[in-house]
Amino acid sequence: MSVFGTRPEAIKMAPVVKAIEDNHDLLEQVVVVTGQHRQMLDQVLKIFEVVPDYDLEIMQANQTIASVVARCLQGLEPLILDEKPDLMLVQGDTSTAFAAGLAAFYYKIPLGHVEAGLRTFDKWRPFPEEMNRQLLTDLTDLHFPPTASARQNLLAENVMPEKIALTGNTVIDALFKVSQRPYDLAATGIKIDPKKKLLTVTAHRRELFGQPIKDVCAAIKRLAEQFSSEIYFVIPVHKNPQVREVIQTTLGNSANIQLIEPLDYEPFIHLMKASYLILTDSGGVQEEAPSLGKPVLVMREKTERPEAIEAGTVKLVGISEENIYQETVRLLTDEQAYRQMTQAVNPYGDGQAAERTVGFILHYFGLSDRKPEEFGAKIMSSR
Repeated sequence: MSVFGTRPEAIKMAPVVKAIEDNHDLLEQVVVVTGQHRQMLDQVLKIFEVVPDYDLEIMQANQTIASVVARCLQGLEPLILDEKPDLMLVQGDTSTAFAAGLAAFYYKIPLGHVEAGLRTFDKWRPFPEEMNRQLLTDLTDLHFPPTASARQNLLAENVMPEKIALTGNTVIDALFKVSQRPYDLAATGIKIDPKKKLLTVTAHRRELFGQPIKDVCAAIKRLAEQFSSEIYFVIPVHKNPQVREVIQTTLGNSANIQLIEPLDYEPFIHLMKASYLILTDSGGVQEEAPSLGKPVLVMREKTERPEAIEAGTVKLVGISEENIYQETVRLLTDEQAYRQMTQAVNPYGDGQAAERTVGFILHYFGLSDRKPEEFGAKIMSSR
């Protein structure tokens, strides 16, 4: 039983779902979506041609974390009793993933955790994701860390080595599939000005709510005014009102800032490909952009994805107006600093993570004598 509910989960689980389908002679799969995200989730399901067997449709206006977890548990219980899965498979660090892991524990079902072992070691950053993934580790029987550092985190927390399989990140599997398709970005309504550098901005995490998102917007406004003849911003505006209202109020009337609705996964990948620079608080973007050779400034104080920072394609810039402004100016004015960050290194995967994940599941159940070779965690050029 594969369970997921948000757009990022769907992107990273879709390759696994498809790899399980490829082994339908050995594995029977039930796909459950919770609908923690609704429209954004449906977009990804369509792109990857994933048809859920069950949809819990839990999303409500102004939903709280507690209500999401409670409705997930209540919705999953009858499905577990009816389907009697041999393994529950979840991804990442969402409230859906945590609730599904808890449901599996209540019914003594083995749990597999895709993208296990990520840590900031600060339970408030990101909130609630850091505690979701830490708690999931204690519930999990099969851990699928994407990187060597994630595996090391698990080992340091006394997870038995035989329960850990280093796979690489399935987000790279999805990225390779979608980024290679031809796509007309202008058809989405995004303005393309070949005379200016495109900067893409995304912001949605709870740690930005309140003053931090105001500071982010103030930095962007300063940049847009100072470099008005050189750059333009495209900002897909998250639907959460605590983010949306501030962005629209602060940046809605700037001539070289285009505010757009959240993009489907496929056009967003191609927007990143067209970008000169990306400012984000997204975990997925930190993983995807290195494969596209795009520098990323991460507007967070801590990240659970240190590999790209160590590789030099991602930089953590915090959430203060001045620091975001100064670090962006540096990349706009210092060609050498920019070139150093455009090294298209990819420490996160080689496009075979889903295949490895399913291979380890087959070996776990004794359906295959061959244990897959683990991801080498090499830093690889995608160019």
